[in-house]
Amino acid sequence: MITIKNERELDLMRQACKITAAARALAGEMVRPGMTTKQIDKAVYEFIVSQGAKPSFLHYNGYPASVCISVNDTIIHGIPGHYVLREGDIVSVDVGAYIGGVHGDCAGTYPCGKVSDEDMELIRVTQESFFQGLKYAREGYRLSDISAAIQAYAESQGYSIVREYVGHGIGRNMHEAPEVPNYGRPGHGPRLLRGMTIAVEPMVNAGSAAIVQMPDGWTVRTADGKYAAHYENTVLITAGDPELLTDPEGSLV
Repeated sequence: MITIKNERELDLMRQACKITAAARALAGEMVRPGMTTKQIDKAVYEFIVSQGAKPSFLHYNGYPASVCISVNDTIIHGIPGHYVLREGDIVSVDVGAYIGGVHGDCAGTYPCGKVSDEDMELIRVTQESFFQGLKYAREGYRLSDISAAIQAYAESQGYSIVREYVGHGIGRNMHEAPEVPNYGRPGHGPRLLRGMTIAVEPMVNAGSAAIVQMPDGWTVRTADGKYAAHYENTVLITAGDPELLTDPEGSLV
C-alpha cells in the first residue's frame, strides 16, 4: 500500500534525508586514490551516528556495512572492503540514514582523480536522466511518466537502463510501495499524489543492460564488464514542484 505522509512525518523525513545527503557528500569527498572502500564506510558510519541517526543499510537483510560502494563495472550493492581506489576509477556510493522512525536514501557516482571523458559522460548522463524523470514527479502525473523520461534520455545518449533493480517508496520502511522502475511506457501506474515520498534512482550501464549477481549475494556487476553509474534522491510529491529531500545543496558538510 502506498502511504501518504503527513506534515509531522515529512518533517522527520527532511531530518533523515538531510543527514543522508550529508553522508553521501562526505563519501564523495573521500573518493580519491589511495583510499580504501572500508575507510569510506567507517567514516560514513561515524558521521551518521554522530548525528543521532543509524545507518539504514547496516544489517538490512544481512548487509554487512553502512554504505554500498560500487566501483567501475559494479552497478550496485558493492560491499566495502580492502580495495584501494585508483586514479581513473568511478565510484558509486549509496547511503541511507534512519532517525525519528523514518529513512532517507540517496546515491551518486564520483570520479576518482582524473577519469576518462567517456566515464565522465556516463556519470553526467546518469545524473541528467534523474532530472529528466524529476520533471514528471508532480501531482497528477502517472508513476511511469517518471520511468519513461529516465529511459528515453539515457537510451537517447547511447546507454542502457538496468531493469532488474528499481527505485521505491520510502518512509517508515526503507522499501515501500510503489516500485519506481527506470523504464516503461508513459501514462501507466499509480497517479502521483502530494505527500508521496519516493526514491528515484537510475542505474545506467555504458554497455548492455545485462547484469551478473556475484556469489556474495549482494554485488551486482555488468555482464560485459563495461562501467556503470548510479544516481538517487528521495523525492517528495507536492502540489507544485517536487521537493528534493536529499538535496545536495542542503547537506551538512
